[in-house]
Amino acid sequence: MITLICVGKLKEKALRTLCDEYLKRLGRYSAVREIEVPDLPEPDRASDREREALLLEEGRRILKRVGPRDHVTALCVEGSWRDSLSLSAQLAGQRDRGASDAVFIIGGSLGLSAEVKARANERLSLSPMTFPHGLARLVLLEQLYRAHKIIAGERYHK
Repeated sequence: MITLICVGKLKEKALRTLCDEYLKRLGRYSAVREIEVPDLPEPDRASDREREALLLEEGRRILKRVGPRDHVTALCVEGSWRDSLSLSAQLAGQRDRGASDAVFIIGGSLGLSAEVKARANERLSLSPMTFPHGLARLVLLEQLYRAHKIIAGERYHK
Protein backbone atom coordinates (compact mmCIF):
# COMPACT_ATOMS: atom_id res chain seq x y z
CA MET A 1 0.00 0.00 0.00
CA ILE A 2 1.19 3.48 -0.84
CA THR A 3 -0.19 6.37 1.15
CA LEU A 4 0.27 10.05 0.39
CA ILE A 5 -0.42 12.33 3.33
CA CYS A 6 -0.67 15.91 2.14
CA VAL A 7 -1.36 19.06 4.09
CA GLY A 8 -4.06 21.01 2.31
CA LYS A 9 -6.66 20.23 -0.28
CA LEU A 10 -5.68 20.23 -3.93
CA LYS A 11 -7.81 23.10 -5.23
CA GLU A 12 -6.56 23.59 -8.78
CA LYS A 13 -8.80 21.60 -11.10
CA ALA A 14 -6.05 20.89 -13.66
CA LEU A 15 -3.69 19.53 -10.98
CA ARG A 16 -6.51 17.47 -9.44
CA THR A 17 -7.27 15.93 -12.84
CA LEU A 18 -3.61 15.05 -13.45
CA CYS A 19 -3.13 13.65 -9.94
CA ASP A 20 -6.26 11.52 -10.36
CA GLU A 21 -4.86 10.16 -13.62
CA TYR A 22 -1.61 9.09 -11.94
CA LEU A 23 -3.50 7.65 -8.97
CA LYS A 24 -5.48 5.54 -11.45
CA ARG A 25 -2.34 4.42 -13.31
CA LEU A 26 -0.51 3.66 -10.08
CA GLY A 27 -3.50 1.63 -8.89
CA ARG A 28 -2.59 -1.04 -11.48
CA TYR A 29 0.53 -1.83 -9.45
CA SER A 30 -0.31 -1.07 -5.84
CA ALA A 31 -3.13 -0.12 -3.56
CA VAL A 32 -2.83 3.62 -3.13
CA ARG A 33 -4.62 6.20 -1.03
CA GLU A 34 -4.38 9.91 -0.66
CA ILE A 35 -5.08 11.59 2.67
CA GLU A 36 -5.53 15.34 2.82
CA VAL A 37 -4.94 16.84 6.25
CA PRO A 38 -6.55 20.29 6.55
CA ASP A 39 -4.04 23.10 6.47
CA LEU A 40 -4.33 25.67 9.20
CA PRO A 41 -4.64 29.33 8.23
CA GLU A 42 -1.52 31.35 8.91
CA PRO A 43 -2.33 34.76 10.36
CA ASP A 44 -0.95 37.82 8.59
CA ARG A 45 2.38 38.79 10.13
CA ALA A 46 2.49 35.59 12.16
CA SER A 47 5.25 35.41 14.74
CA ASP A 48 7.78 32.59 14.80
CA ARG A 49 5.95 31.19 17.82
CA GLU A 50 2.61 31.22 15.97
CA ARG A 51 4.15 29.50 12.93
CA GLU A 52 5.74 26.87 15.16
CA ALA A 53 2.37 26.22 16.85
CA LEU A 54 0.75 25.74 13.43
CA LEU A 55 3.50 23.32 12.38
CA LEU A 56 3.09 21.35 15.62
CA GLU A 57 -0.65 21.00 15.13
CA GLU A 58 -0.31 20.01 11.47
CA GLY A 59 2.35 17.52 12.57
CA ARG A 60 0.00 15.99 15.15
CA ARG A 61 -2.69 15.61 12.50
CA ILE A 62 -0.23 13.95 10.13
CA LEU A 63 1.23 11.57 12.71
CA LYS A 64 -2.27 10.34 13.68
CA ARG A 65 -2.40 8.84 10.18
CA VAL A 66 0.95 7.02 10.36
CA GLY A 67 1.19 3.43 11.59
CA PRO A 68 4.05 2.08 13.72
CA ARG A 69 5.35 -0.23 10.96
CA ASP A 70 4.96 2.25 8.10
CA HIS A 71 8.01 3.28 6.14
CA VAL A 72 7.71 7.07 6.14
CA THR A 73 9.32 9.38 3.62
CA ALA A 74 9.09 13.08 4.40
CA LEU A 75 9.38 15.36 1.39
CA CYS A 76 11.48 18.31 2.46
CA VAL A 77 14.12 20.62 1.09
CA GLU A 78 16.92 19.06 3.13
CA GLY A 79 16.11 15.58 1.84
CA SER A 80 18.27 13.53 -0.48
CA TRP A 81 17.75 13.43 -4.22
CA ARG A 82 17.00 10.20 -6.01
CA ASP A 83 16.71 9.25 -9.61
CA SER A 84 13.83 7.10 -10.82
CA LEU A 85 15.86 3.88 -10.76
CA SER A 86 16.97 4.33 -7.14
CA LEU A 87 13.43 5.22 -6.08
CA SER A 88 12.16 2.02 -7.69
CA ALA A 89 14.89 0.00 -5.96
CA GLN A 90 13.99 1.59 -2.64
CA LEU A 91 10.29 0.76 -3.05
CA ALA A 92 11.04 -2.80 -4.11
CA GLY A 93 13.35 -3.21 -1.10
CA GLN A 94 10.70 -1.92 1.29
CA ARG A 95 8.17 -4.33 -0.17
CA ASP A 96 10.62 -7.23 0.12
CA ARG A 97 11.35 -6.36 3.77
CA GLY A 98 7.64 -6.40 4.54
CA ALA A 99 7.05 -2.73 5.37
CA SER A 100 3.31 -2.49 5.90
CA ASP A 101 2.85 0.79 4.10
CA ALA A 102 5.02 3.21 2.13
CA VAL A 103 3.92 6.63 3.39
CA PHE A 104 4.97 9.83 1.66
CA ILE A 105 4.29 13.12 3.45
CA ILE A 106 4.03 16.54 1.80
CA GLY A 107 3.72 19.41 4.26
CA GLY A 108 1.94 22.72 3.96
CA SER A 109 3.32 26.15 3.20
CA LEU A 110 5.36 26.14 6.42
CA GLY A 111 6.90 22.74 5.71
CA LEU A 112 6.92 19.85 8.17
CA SER A 113 7.29 19.85 11.92
CA ALA A 114 10.40 18.49 13.59
CA GLU A 115 8.26 15.64 15.00
CA VAL A 116 7.19 14.52 11.53
CA LYS A 117 10.76 14.69 10.25
CA ALA A 118 11.95 12.73 13.30
CA ARG A 119 9.35 9.99 12.63
CA ALA A 120 10.36 9.73 8.99
CA ASN A 121 12.60 6.85 7.99
CA GLU A 122 14.04 9.10 5.33
CA ARG A 123 13.79 12.55 3.82
CA LEU A 124 13.39 13.08 0.09
CA SER A 125 13.77 16.22 -1.98
CA LEU A 126 12.24 16.32 -5.45
CA SER A 127 14.51 19.12 -6.59
CA PRO A 128 16.67 21.95 -5.28
CA MET A 129 13.91 24.24 -6.61
CA THR A 130 10.79 25.05 -4.63
CA PHE A 131 7.46 23.81 -6.03
CA PRO A 132 3.90 24.63 -5.02
CA HIS A 133 2.56 21.75 -2.93
CA GLY A 134 0.08 20.66 -5.58
CA LEU A 135 2.79 20.41 -8.19
CA ALA A 136 5.03 18.49 -5.77
CA ARG A 137 2.16 16.03 -5.30
CA LEU A 138 1.83 15.57 -9.04
CA VAL A 139 5.58 15.06 -9.52
CA LEU A 140 5.67 12.54 -6.67
CA LEU A 141 2.73 10.57 -8.08
CA GLU A 142 4.32 10.49 -11.52
CA GLN A 143 7.60 9.25 -10.05
CA LEU A 144 5.84 6.58 -7.99
CA TYR A 145 4.06 5.40 -11.14
CA ARG A 146 7.35 5.37 -13.06
CA ALA A 147 9.06 3.46 -10.21
CA HIS A 148 6.37 0.79 -10.27
CA LYS A 149 6.71 0.40 -14.04
CA ILE A 150 10.44 -0.13 -13.51
CA ILE A 151 9.79 -2.68 -10.74
CA ALA A 152 7.39 -4.52 -13.06
CA GLY A 153 10.06 -4.62 -15.78
CA GLU A 154 7.97 -2.48 -18.08
CA ARG A 155 9.25 0.14 -20.45
CA TYR A 156 9.47 3.70 -19.24
CA HIS A 157 10.85 6.92 -20.73
CA LYS A 158 14.30 7.95 -19.55
